[in-house]
Amino acid sequence: MTFDRPARPNRSQLSVPGSSARFIDKAAASAADIVMLDLEDAVAPPDKPAARKTVIEALRDVDWGERTVSVRINALDTPFMYRDLIEVAEQGGDRLDLIMVPKVNCAADVHLLDVLLSQIEAATGRKRLGLELQIETAEGLQNVDAIAAASPRVESLHFGPGDYAASVGARTVSIGGPVPDYAVLGEPDATGARPPHLGDAWHYALARIVVACRAAGVRPVDGPYADFRDPEGLRWSARRASALGFEGKWAIHPDQIAVLNEVFSPTADEIARARRILEALAEGERANRGAVAIDGRMVDAASIRQAQVLVEKARRLGLA
Repeated sequence: MTFDRPARPNRSQLSVPGSSARFIDKAAASAADIVMLDLEDAVAPPDKPAARKTVIEALRDVDWGERTVSVRINALDTPFMYRDLIEVAEQGGDRLDLIMVPKVNCAADVHLLDVLLSQIEAATGRKRLGLELQIETAEGLQNVDAIAAASPRVESLHFGPGDYAASVGARTVSIGGPVPDYAVLGEPDATGARPPHLGDAWHYALARIVVACRAAGVRPVDGPYADFRDPEGLRWSARRASALGFEGKWAIHPDQIAVLNEVFSPTADEIARARRILEALAEGERANRGAVAIDGRMVDAASIRQAQVLVEKARRLGLA
């Protein structure tokens, strides 16, 4: 089974408790690119069956506009997963686009989901569903290349910093934020003090995920920044992810959406420069030149690919 992966905007992915019809209604009216109705961590175990019904009703009854809608089911090693997947996929209607799966550890997990969804679709005639997979464990990160390429259903991989930190035994309770102990002392300053230089404790995991995604042709998406009262910290976390090649990041509060949409969108200046590069190189080709200079800098075929990616992203977002 093969199908084309949709080129969905994924700058901001708003996570909403599946147990709250009020929050779901607000999310549907938000500016998030993707709304994810959560049946996992946001719902206590006794409330999960009722939340599943609330999510199914919302998928059928709420006006979602043109927004992409996802549901996060419970992990494969829980007693809730099979009912989540079967009931949501069979009863959720065609407004459901994606299934988010937490704690994916190996390609076999993806194969199981693929087979179940294929049978549900064949039995019900519903539209094909894509998969969003969370990398949240040491095993998952070790197998990330195989996971990303396990099925043409896979549309994106998402980093789960909280569970990942627990999985590797990291000494932190931060979710997506800085880790103060991940630092080295610098040289003494004029006063003799040695200020610490803070490192990025999540860099390796993020870099591994983005490379696996780009090799497999799927979207890399960064996980949450838990302190929703810290917009500047969120901005810098998003900028880091964007610089590494991520498409977007989770929002756990509606106030985070505007920052994410801004950071993960190309600016007007970036779009204009990309167009200038494409125009200059086209002119160079007509003159039989392999490279040209723009603003005192040499650009060549690699610059074309970068510019084409940026202009195409701007077009998908309605910015070009």
